[in-house]
Amino acid sequence: MTLDSQLRRALSALTRAERQLATHVLSHYPVAALGSITQLAKAALVSTPTVVRLAQKLGYKGYPDFQNALRGEVEAMLVTPLTKHDRRAGGVPDAHILNRFAEAMVGNLQATLNQIDPAEFDMAAALLADPARRVFALGGRITHAMADYFASLMKVVRPEVTLMSDNAAAWPPVLLDMAAGDVLLVFDIRRYENAVLQVAEMARGQGVEIVLITDRWVSPAAAHASHTFCCHIEAPSAWDSNVVLMVLVETLLAAVQDRTWGVTEGRMKRLEDMYAQARFFRKHR
Repeated sequence: MTLDSQLRRALSALTRAERQLATHVLSHYPVAALGSITQLAKAALVSTPTVVRLAQKLGYKGYPDFQNALRGEVEAMLVTPLTKHDRRAGGVPDAHILNRFAEAMVGNLQATLNQIDPAEFDMAAALLADPARRVFALGGRITHAMADYFASLMKVVRPEVTLMSDNAAAWPPVLLDMAAGDVLLVFDIRRYENAVLQVAEMARGQGVEIVLITDRWVSPAAAHASHTFCCHIEAPSAWDSNVVLMVLVETLLAAVQDRTWGVTEGRMKRLEDMYAQARFFRKHR
């Protein structure tokens, strides 16, 4: 397992200072950890003992041992582009965009699933399914659409679900009503947004449980998250892809539905009755 994968998998078990350090390393990977321990601690705004503790939690004797492993990875990275070129040269360089994009998405999904801890996923689903907790969803400029999709379906699955507006000015009143034990699902991929980080920080300060869906470089909001899921989002496009985020959202919805089916089934039946009464959908002929 690569060092960045180790860091992402360890996030939920780290202290706040260690998560802050891990997030900094992931956001500037691998360059951040190639300098001295003092330089890394200063850049991440943590102490040097925090750097040592993080290295030891990952299974290394100390920072020098951690660095040696990282240097080995960097050497492998330098070889990889040449290897990739040789593989492509023997294939079909002019493959259609449909095939190239689909191949990238399958690779992203597999890489993401390989680094998600099923036990941590189950804990996040249990939080979202707990009827004693209210659920809030928040996204950024692009990922607001993911939060909207999640909230729209989760409102059918269970009560007390709130989508936070894409207008940052509307966030403070929602934060005001959040209580300790509530759950905030946050979407934040590069370029990370300061407003999203601020909401996560303030919500955490009120005792709210944060579930973060981010990319493999990890949003700074991870420092405040109880559970962090890192998605591979690269695509042969000018934009990053939300495909894997969507898969994760729909899997979370399915997991919560399984846990709440005794309530969810009745809600869905009543909702369908309302749709029928209002003649909301056109009938098939």
